[in-house]
This record gives sequence, structure tokens and C-alpha cells, in this order.
Amino acid sequence: MGLVSGLYEWKLKNAIKNQKVPGHIVLALAENDLLSDINYEKLRSFVSWSKEFEINIVTIYVSVIDVDMELSKKICEKLSVEIPPVFHSLTLNINVITRWNKKIRTNENRGIRLDISLGYSGKYELTKAIKEIMKKVGTGILKPEDIDEEIIESHLLFKFEPDLVIRAGGKRLTDFLIWQAVYSELYFTDVNWKDFCKVDFLRAIRDYQKRQRRFGK
Repeated sequence: MGLVSGLYEWKLKNAIKNQKVPGHIVLALAENDLLSDINYEKLRSFVSWSKEFEINIVTIYVSVIDVDMELSKKICEKLSVEIPPVFHSLTLNINVITRWNKKIRTNENRGIRLDISLGYSGKYELTKAIKEIMKKVGTGILKPEDIDEEIIESHLLFKFEPDLVIRAGGKRLTDFLIWQAVYSELYFTDVNWKDFCKVDFLRAIRDYQKRQRRFGK
């Protein structure tokens, strides 16, 4: 790190520490981002940076959408085994979910919470929730008029609304937490995941702090 970049990082860190940081950050990636960085060191660094600034929840979403179902399943199985141990020195509160899980697999409930979603898209989550609700309507457990936002939210797998969604190297919205992230701040960066560094993370946090959140108002 050069002197100028080091001073810039120091300035960003000090500015961030004087203001409120997001409580829940989502990092949205494609499967190619991770498969090109097979040692996952960048992921560990991202969670380490979040922990440094006392961010309580980090959710990592890997889309796995550009491959067929069988290959998608193999990729998810590979990532779900290889990724969690990378973070054990930072936290044991690691929760993994793929399309083939019926619920989030939870570990210790201490320290920074890390949710890892592998291919569990927002459309899939919402469709699954609607199907479960309709089954309850069909069996008489619920009446159609009982269905409201709270009922829908109670059937979603991910319960936490993110404050900030970071999309590295992408310009389009990610298909993840499409219900929960409706009022989230979105941050797009031209820097791809391979080149993403701590200064890019700090810029995202600082940009969030400068925004006036309206929550849809």
C-alpha cells in the first residue's frame, strides 16, 4: 500500500467511526466470483472488515443461476463444505442455506452472524413462501383474508432486513431478499470481486453513511 492510498484509507476509517454503520450488510456475488478465487481469502477479509466496524450481520449471497440444476447442486455442495471453515477464526455463528435445505442450518449464536445463501434466490424464497401459505389455506389453517404482510414475512426463510446491499462488479439488481431488501440501500461498484479491496469496502460504508434513508417515504 502506497503512502497516498494509506492516508486515504486512514481518512475513510476515521470518518466511518464517527457515524452509524449499517447493522446488516449483504454481499451479492456470482458463482464465478468465488470459483475464480478458490482460496476464499477475499471473503474472509470482507467478514473481517465488517467485524472490525462492529457490523452485526453479514449475509453472503452466491447466485449460481447461470448453470443447469445438476451442476448448480454440485457447486452448492462444494461451496457449503469449503466456505464455513474459512471463517472459524472470526466467528462460529455461521449459517448456510441452499435450495435443497428446508431451513437454515445454524451453529453457535454468538459473535458476528454470518449467513451464506447458495443459490437461494429471492424469487425462489417468495414462491416457496406463497406455496406454503396456499397449503394452509387449502387445509383451513388460514383464511384468504388472513393473509397480510406479517403472514408472508413469517414464511420467509431470511428474517433480517439488510441496511446495505453491495454488488461488486455488477450493474443490475440481484435476485436476493427481494422482499426484505425493498428499503435497503444499494451500492454498485465497477470494481469486480477479484480486485475488491478494503478501500472499496470503506467507500461503500461511507457512501451509506452519507445517504438520507427514507424507507420508501
